[in-house]
Amino acid sequence: MTKDGAGDETPTLEQARRQVEHYGLDADPQAVLVAVRLISAGARVGRVAEAHFARFGLSTGRYRVLADLEDHGGEKSPSRLAADLDVSRATVTGLLDGLEREGLIARRPSAEDGRGSVAILTARGAQRLRDMAPEHFGRLESMVGGLSVEERAVFLDLLARVVRGSAALAAD
Repeated sequence: MTKDGAGDETPTLEQARRQVEHYGLDADPQAVLVAVRLISAGARVGRVAEAHFARFGLSTGRYRVLADLEDHGGEKSPSRLAADLDVSRATVTGLLDGLEREGLIARRPSAEDGRGSVAILTARGAQRLRDMAPEHFGRLESMVGGLSVEERAVFLDLLARVVRGSAALAAD
């Protein structure tokens, strides 16, 4: 195993080749290595993101709800939040429950659908986003600070293609 510069052990191309050969597969070892390292990097970024958002009394999911509400005029239905954030309705309900307890969002009956409700970003929730913005966006910028503008553009394109391909992991 080698170090990836961030303290995590990651497989090498040679290890990927040995595994592919061991199982007698016709798979590209480099493609396997890229996918494995991406999964590992995603898990690491997820862990550090949770620690980052905890500084502000939030989780990644709770932040995403607040930011999405702010981006959409301050209110949205739970089902629309779930669809836009690509999470289950149950996940959104749990996130909204916690945010409501802290006074960061409120709920009211939907004007369009009397059976449903909408989540509303409160003044306190909007203030939390404003208070954290300088540090949050500064840290995001620092996270990718080692990449040039051109490299970031290429990375965004590559990332979009990998995300589209990620459905292969869950396909039946």
